[in-house]
Amino acid sequence: MVGQGKRIHTNHASEVKLSRRTGRNRVALFIVSLLVGASVLPTAAGAEASFRAVKVKDKVYVEAEALEKVAGGKGTYDSKSNTYQYKPNDIPTIVEKVSPSVVSIIGRQIDAEDDSDNWLSHGTGVVVRKDGWIVTNAHVILALQKPVVVTPEGKSYPVSKWFADEESDIALIKINAQNMKPATFVRPNPALKVGEGVVALGTPVSFTLRNSATSGIISGIDRAVDSSYKLIQTDAAINPGNSGGPLVNMHGEVIGINTLKFAAVGIENMGFAIPSDTVNLIVQHFFKYSKVKRASIGVELEESWAAYVGLPTDVPIKVTSVVSAQAKKAGITEGDVLYAINGKPVKTLVDVHEALKSFLPGQQVKLTMQSKGNLVAKMVVLSEAVKPAVKEKSVDADE
Repeated sequence: MVGQGKRIHTNHASEVKLSRRTGRNRVALFIVSLLVGASVLPTAAGAEASFRAVKVKDKVYVEAEALEKVAGGKGTYDSKSNTYQYKPNDIPTIVEKVSPSVVSIIGRQIDAEDDSDNWLSHGTGVVVRKDGWIVTNAHVILALQKPVVVTPEGKSYPVSKWFADEESDIALIKINAQNMKPATFVRPNPALKVGEGVVALGTPVSFTLRNSATSGIISGIDRAVDSSYKLIQTDAAINPGNSGGPLVNMHGEVIGINTLKFAAVGIENMGFAIPSDTVNLIVQHFFKYSKVKRASIGVELEESWAAYVGLPTDVPIKVTSVVSAQAKKAGITEGDVLYAINGKPVKTLVDVHEALKSFLPGQQVKLTMQSKGNLVAKMVVLSEAVKPAVKEKSVDADE
């Protein structure tokens, strides 16, 4: 029950795929200046890396295959001309790679009046398993009656089952389809940097605009915008209907799921995406437990005013109430202040959620706290959030 403070919602409740070419005629090394001279690096994901290198007559050579993994794109070696031809990933290439994994979701709005002209609503989803499992936003699926998924080929399937976690705004839905193409999700998230190029795909504004793409950059990372977890900020256009779609890097890997739930109405060039590491954790819980087992310290916490409005602060989080038996057993008392969880500093309630999201109830963590004027370490067994985190539904075929 951690974090039922100012910022906490009250509804508590793929491994990276990198291609490797192993053909006998593939050149293993090429000159670094070829890559730089072709202005490839600015179009890549911007990740830093180190490579094994060979220096020959003042020229430095590295493995072409290794550079491709960082910069993206494809290269081929021509043995006749003894040249290496490299083509970076451009936006059309990225869209072509990712689009087969992006679907549209449409249905009747739950709160729509019978005589309303705007009774249909839609969103976007991303395929995570070839047997018809798709990730989207919780607010998308919870707003629809009899939701239907439309694939990139135009085939439609009714949603047969879904799970929705409102706290993270992630939902997992199932359709009776086979041989779908799962997207490649980055896990864990790389060191994202402001300024890196990204592409957002989805179904903006109108269902007739499905399979649309917009491009932009990462405008900010680790944003807390009335959410329980940190978000990625982007200036790529994310319009109504894009919610649930992928935000991808310049390798065509999904780094986040777009969401309009936390966007400010009327502000342009400011969209947000749920990072792929949060998405992966929530989806893993759905598959393994059919719910999100959200861990809690077992106390109610209050962050400072500065933390609440997003200002830098050194004011620690304060314990306002001790709820679980495990927290009481650990010696946590009202008025204690919290500095770190397993050595990870926490200054906001979002920091607390981020520090706990990879843990399960029943596991133990070390809390660095100030209690009765003394800096102490307290070991606490995590409890499970009291309120259910997931809404689940199976839909009959004739419903």
